[in-house]
Amino acid sequence: MTALLNLGLALLLVLLPLPADAARYVCEGDPLTAELHQGAVDAIEIPNTAGGTVPGAFVVIAWRGVSLQLPRTNNAGAPSYTDGHWWWQAADSDHPDFAERKRGGGEIARYRCEPAT
Repeated sequence: MTALLNLGLALLLVLLPLPADAARYVCEGDPLTAELHQGAVDAIEIPNTAGGTVPGAFVVIAWRGVSLQLPRTNNAGAPSYTDGHWWWQAADSDHPDFAERKRGGGEIARYRCEPAT
């Protein structure tokens, strides 16, 4: 049942138009979309608003049949997003940083991404 739901989500992502703040990439040979959302601001006293985002913002990543909602970190500099397992940052929009902390050993897998053509 989960595989069927993943397939349905993947089809919706392909068929539905993306919002203006969504970007398309090819990461390790597979299509990826990154859709930025401002979200509800939950800590306005935190001053990091680089890139026009604030705490409470998040990115939705769709890749290889998985949909990830990653919250905005409070790191200084370009906006980055992580749930502690997955990491996304597009400081260079032509070559975003996309990584995964492998379970068990803590090894980091970095995925090469390029803009979709």
